Formats: sequence, structure tokens, C-alpha cells
Amino acid sequence: MVNYCRVVGCHNRSDRETHLKYYRLPKVVKNQGEECVKLSEERRRLWLARLQQNFDRKNIENIRVCSAHFISGKHAELYQRDNPDWAPSLNMTGSAKVNSDEGAETSNLLSPQMTRFKRCERRAERKKETFAAQSLFSLQESESNVDSEEKNDTGIECQTDITSDFLESMTQELQCLRTEYIYLNEEIRKFDKYIPSSFDGKKERVLYFTGLPNYQILMTLFTYLEPFLPVKKSMEKFTMFIMTLMKLRLNVSSTFLSYEFNISPATVSRIFLEVVDVMYVRMKPFIIWPDRDELRKTMPMQFRKHFGTKCVVIIDCFEIFIDRPSNLKARAETWSSYKHHNTVKFLIGITPQGTVSYISKAWGGRVSDKYITENDGFFNKILPGDLILADRGFDIQASVGSMMAEVKLPAFTKGKNQLSPLDLETTRKIANVRIHVERVIGTVRQKYTILNGPLPVDFLTCRDDENITVIDKICLVCCACVNLCDSVVDVN
Repeated sequence: MVNYCRVVGCHNRSDRETHLKYYRLPKVVKNQGEECVKLSEERRRLWLARLQQNFDRKNIENIRVCSAHFISGKHAELYQRDNPDWAPSLNMTGSAKVNSDEGAETSNLLSPQMTRFKRCERRAERKKETFAAQSLFSLQESESNVDSEEKNDTGIECQTDITSDFLESMTQELQCLRTEYIYLNEEIRKFDKYIPSSFDGKKERVLYFTGLPNYQILMTLFTYLEPFLPVKKSMEKFTMFIMTLMKLRLNVSSTFLSYEFNISPATVSRIFLEVVDVMYVRMKPFIIWPDRDELRKTMPMQFRKHFGTKCVVIIDCFEIFIDRPSNLKARAETWSSYKHHNTVKFLIGITPQGTVSYISKAWGGRVSDKYITENDGFFNKILPGDLILADRGFDIQASVGSMMAEVKLPAFTKGKNQLSPLDLETTRKIANVRIHVERVIGTVRQKYTILNGPLPVDFLTCRDDENITVIDKICLVCCACVNLCDSVVDVN
């Protein structure tokens, strides 16, 4: 973002005069006592008065003043009231080019003020050192006379003369300490919001920012990923991990995250892609196709009641909106006549226990559910005797039958006035349990709103000679995180 100096007649800007610094209009500090409030208000009024302009309230926070308007090249601290650079004073009615003759002449005229201020500072330092030496001498003298004072309690009162110079030096030192305290507090607030301790014992905060159920699971996942996360000088590994989960969970823009974490939007995008790569590789085993014996032992009662222990998976497809591609062929392949939008489609399979056991790669929204099921490798996991539950759009009875397995679909009313009682009862049984896959899809979308789209077309491309797109990685990571949460199915 380009910063412009708002001094009348000054045309400096950050993209051209890169050697200059640009300072914001000072804010009113309200959490450091009444004295600090009055002092910061006075300083803000002085800045506005010297700018000699009427600013709109909406844009007043965007005011910048370049360092060419300060004698020392930077503004003074809040409590340095006597410093000439407490407010801009150099070249306030004309151009502020650093090397111009007019700027040099004005700087020479105002330099005695800065010289006087420096002399006052040195004088205060000498007074402080003199007082410290006197205090040490008086302390040693008082310790040597303690015994005599205890023996001869004559009631003589010791009186210390505190000079005005000493009070002035102590007041100035107190002001410097307060300024340093304010600065350190501001620096600490930038980095204490997204550290592990800020999530400890705060279940709602963990759920809101990450979608994970509690702090223990969050830290367990971070410990599992930490050795493989990229190392950055500008950000800790845990902060990068939280920022990536925030992007998946809240679908906030890179610009927002750049302001929140005090980095550039390009750095946000680069870190997000790098962390997602690590999460995809490490969390891929979280999507498990269960063993048949374990599946039958833990089969929920509502499935046993209608289908015995043969049901292994419930399948369905869901679509994610994407931006409109500029390529005509890609635009045609991603157009969904059902959603009336450009989309990508995923095939998802869940176990009767409610965990995601299969997630396909992204396909264009134009592709049918049957085509994805038969060409994505889903049938490689099916064994003879398995039972699959699906919706009416999955016309895969012939393909499943060739593998000695069975698929149950809701009955069709095509060519019939109404369903027969047998078909109606069968459809009710299937719908009663098939609804769980819709609930899981809804949970994935609600927990990680980035899947609600629309996603940029760049996410549909492969990076670094890979055969997997960014959207494939994001979808798998979101499903893996949902598997770490409580199941939507009652397993009893």
C-alpha cells in the first residue's frame, strides 16, 4: 500500500521516496491514566493544527506525515513534551524534499531548538548521577551513625532537602518509563493472541478459530505436524498452524490475515500453501477405509436393524463453487446444471459409524455421480458381499454387481403412479440411515467454511510438478479434521 504525506505542498510518497518513514496521526491513549489521556489529546490536536487542513472523520486514521517534517528524522515519544519533534514542524507549508535548499535552510533555523533539548537531557542525566552519588554517600553515613543514634535518642529529626532539580529529573525519568511501558505493551499485544497459552482452557476459542473440539486435540495435532512445518523468521510454527486453520475455518481473506499477523498478503498465501502441503501429507492416513471385522464389531444398532452387518459405506457427492474460469473448455467442464454455477464435485464416503472413509479428487461440476464413482478408484476398495448405500443419482448396480457386492438405492417412481408398500418401506429404511452422509457433508461445510466457496481458479492447478491440486489437499485436510471431532451418528 502506498503512503502519501498529508502536509500541504508535500508530494512525498512511499513508493518513490523509499528512504523516508511515514508516521500515523497519534492516537489518544486511554488506558494509562488521566495524565496520559490529556497529554495524548494535546499532542493529537497539535498535529492536526500544524497540518492546517479539515479531514473527514472516516479518513482521519489514514493520515501520514513523512519523516522529512521532523528535525531528527523521526517523531519524539509521548512524554518528551519539550522535544521539538513532539509534533511535525519542518517545512509545513511547502515541499519537504530532504536535499532541497529550502529544507536545509529551515532545518538550520530550527536546529537550535533540538540542540537546546539535547542540552537539557544531558543536564538532567548529570543531575541524576549526582543525586545517586549523594544518596549513596548519605546511606553509608547513616549506616555508620546507626549505633550512636540508638544510644543517644535525642529526638533530633533528620530532614532531607529535595530540590526542584531532583523532582524535575525524577519526573522526566518517570515519563520515559511510562513511554517505554506503553511501547512494550503494544508490542506484546501483537503476538500474545495466537500462542498456545491463549487457547489453554478456552474450548470456545479453540472451536471458533480451528474447528477442533478442545485444546488437547489441537496441541496433539500440532505436535504431530510440528517437525515438518516450514521454518520462518517472521512467524512461529504454532502461529502459522493457527493461521492456516483460521483460513480453512473462517474463510477470511489474505489481506485480513496480513493485518492480524503483521505480515504481507503474499507471505500469508505462501505460508498457507506450505502448511496445507504438510497437513495433506501427514493427515492423509486420518481418512481410513476400515477393516471388515472391526466394522462389523462396531456396527451401530440402527444399521444392524435394517441391513445387518454388511453395510460398509454410504456415498454421496457434494459441490463447491469456484470462480468462473477464463478458459472456455474449463468453463464448460465445471458448469453444473444443478447448481447453475461453475463448481467442482467430490465423491465422499462415510462409514456407518459416521467417519469419513473416502474422499475423491476434484472433478468438474458437469460430470455425473455415476462417472465419478466408476472412474475415481472407489471400486478398488469394495469386497465381495459388501453393501453400499447411495442416492438415486448413483446408477451403479451393474458395476457393483460385477464385483459380487450390492448397492441399495431409494425406489424410483418413474412410470408409476405411486410406490408400492414394499418399495415405500425399503425407501424409508434407506433414507433413515443415508441421511447421515448429508449430516457429515453439512458438518464439513459448517466447520470449514472455505468449502462454501467461491474458490479462486488458482486452487484448481497443480504446483511443483504434482498431480494433486490445492483444492484436493484442502478438502482432504478438512475431512481429516472432522474425523478428529465427535461423530454425528449415535453409535449405540
